Amino acid sequence: MSCNCPNSRWNVCNSNGANGLQVESEHRHQANETRYPDGTVKLRNPNIELMDQDILYHLALGSESHDLVSMFGDVKFVCMGGTPKRMEQFAYYIMEEIGHKLPAGTMLQDISQYSYRYSMYKVGPVLSISHGMGIPSVGILLHEVIKLMYHAKVRDPIFFRIGTCGGIGLEGGTVVITEDAVDGMMQPFLELSVLGKLVKRPAKLDKKLARELRALSEPDDPYETVTGKTMCTYDFYEGQGRLDGAFCDFTESDKMQYLNRIHKAGVVNIEMESLSFAALTHHAGIKSAVICVTLMDRLKGDQVLAPKEVLDEWQQRPCSLVSRYIKRYLSMKGHLSLDGHCGSMCVKSPRRFKLVQQESENYD
Repeated sequence: MSCNCPNSRWNVCNSNGANGLQVESEHRHQANETRYPDGTVKLRNPNIELMDQDILYHLALGSESHDLVSMFGDVKFVCMGGTPKRMEQFAYYIMEEIGHKLPAGTMLQDISQYSYRYSMYKVGPVLSISHGMGIPSVGILLHEVIKLMYHAKVRDPIFFRIGTCGGIGLEGGTVVITEDAVDGMMQPFLELSVLGKLVKRPAKLDKKLARELRALSEPDDPYETVTGKTMCTYDFYEGQGRLDGAFCDFTESDKMQYLNRIHKAGVVNIEMESLSFAALTHHAGIKSAVICVTLMDRLKGDQVLAPKEVLDEWQQRPCSLVSRYIKRYLSMKGHLSLDGHCGSMCVKSPRRFKLVQQESENYD
């Protein structure tokens, strides 16, 4: 029997026998490490509590310079995507979808504009953040966003990665919901060198959340929505078996054998962030999902050839699916209260605020 528990490390039901008891014990242990009794995020790092101020360097925020509880305490959904422009567009899109109104005479603000690295917009209970490209970039962002959830006392957040990918046996424009994330060697964990030792963190996504997203696809959608394994690579060219990079030490036959082999193993798309996203959110005990749209079928070619207007429409498709989930959640729970949360820039200490700005501006 499949387990519906969001943080299960085994694909068994936690109500059955010895395995179920082991799973239940694992869940309790992780919950104790990643949640306080009221559901707020707890960090697996005791050092943070001892710091006078925790500067979220790449977000241009600080735990004492900014009133993070007032700014972000009502957040429920954290939506991440590659580029600042795409996530700005998503912020305006979700604002219209959930009916969020800005005060008269105001506009959406890039809260992390002084970092010159990532962009972040807040629309009611939704954060829209650019994560850059690749495992290192999304990993750095996740560390600081998870800490932001802790400092803001956010309860049980849900994280989404909204992105693009190359399909394996899927036409361009297909929406893919990741069931499992694997690396280029088909390993389902993130490898990280820590103090000269190799640490392996399971790249687990929430199976129940993936099923709920899949169920929100509609019969009249002009595209297919599928689930499957996502391969996450450290490179766009050689790491994904492309023939059109600056270097190529393999043949087209080698490439096709590899792509067909991983396709038979269940891989339906390739991108560069899901492994880190899945591993870090799982380690933090945060429910998460990856939803991407394919830009081409890699079994037919390497380059993105679709016109820009077509690509723009395709990239809206994962946003639409995530929007359906958020709207359904809000309608079921009732709109989350925004009272007491300023949602823009709430400065707690002007002196420390200036120091954080100076720290983040020293990006050279």
